[in-house]
Amino acid sequence: MRANIAVLPGDGIGPEVTAEAQRVLEAVADRFGHEFTFREGLVGGAAIDATGSALPEETLALCRDCVAVLFGAVGGPRWDDPTAAVRPEQGLLAIRKGLGLYANLRPVTLNPVLADASTIKRETLEGTDLLVVRELTGGIYFGERGRRDGGQTAYDTMVYSVEEVERVVHTAFRLARGRKRHVTSVDKANVLECSRLWRETATRVAKEYPDVAFDHLLVDACAMHLIRRPATFDVIVTENMFGDILTDEASMLTGSMGMLPSASLGAGSMGLYEPIHGSAPDIAGQGIANPLAAILSAALLLRHSLALEQEARAVETAVDGALRAGYRTHDLAGQGEQALGTREMGEMIVRSVAEVS
Repeated sequence: MRANIAVLPGDGIGPEVTAEAQRVLEAVADRFGHEFTFREGLVGGAAIDATGSALPEETLALCRDCVAVLFGAVGGPRWDDPTAAVRPEQGLLAIRKGLGLYANLRPVTLNPVLADASTIKRETLEGTDLLVVRELTGGIYFGERGRRDGGQTAYDTMVYSVEEVERVVHTAFRLARGRKRHVTSVDKANVLECSRLWRETATRVAKEYPDVAFDHLLVDACAMHLIRRPATFDVIVTENMFGDILTDEASMLTGSMGMLPSASLGAGSMGLYEPIHGSAPDIAGQGIANPLAAILSAALLLRHSLALEQEARAVETAVDGALRAGYRTHDLAGQGEQALGTREMGEMIVRSVAEVS
């Protein structure tokens, strides 16, 4: 297979972890006989400094000319003024909208060898294997916003259409059919009109999937149950802001945000793949960031955009093998344990990919 892949390293630790994910994809290409061409572009703070835009037109055009996007992270202290007209996060929101990527997949699977890395009791975590499907291009992040009354009142508007809800809920049900066949729709229907529309629409879509169990949860109850009984969830589908918050909470089930990948998908095979962690400017440049979430995001790229299941499993098996062998990065290492740096862990996975049977 030949494929052009856009690489947008971004800011902070983004370039460090993305470099390791790219090296792993190169190792996959070598082992399985593929030809991947990587084309790099600017996004986020780095793009603002160079062009004045968080997502230059050249970057969006580059992405549209590729089959998938490998994304790092955006943001940092240099661009941290919340009143600034141009902010790094605008680049990520704009690329999702520009590429029509409306469903964000965030798998949360506990590796048993990392159970003690979490602050939650092992017996509560055992068996955790869930997938959050977050609506990505609607809701309060894209609604009308502003100030009035001389700046004394601020507003952000949550807006959803039936079509927006339908397509992401259908995505959740299709994915559930390949898992444990249980979808939980999360909303705030006791308060929000948007959530009432969401619940009505999700309930109607669910009738098309009689082979999949379906229920509703209010978002506050879901936040509680994610910590109380995480192993009972299979697929959670929810709107943009709720999904953003719940997946950061869920990351603690795995012991570190440095372990969680994500895939942002649309109607076709194009996808954007990124770790869910941020740019972590406090450790940028030190070579200690955990690259595994970025590497696992590369595995999702292989699976969803390139339809290379065997290759995706080879990467995931290599990560699992490294962890089972006791290798840890700084965020996962316990007291007295030696930690690998970003490059060292990446090299470990590269070598393992070549050996995985």
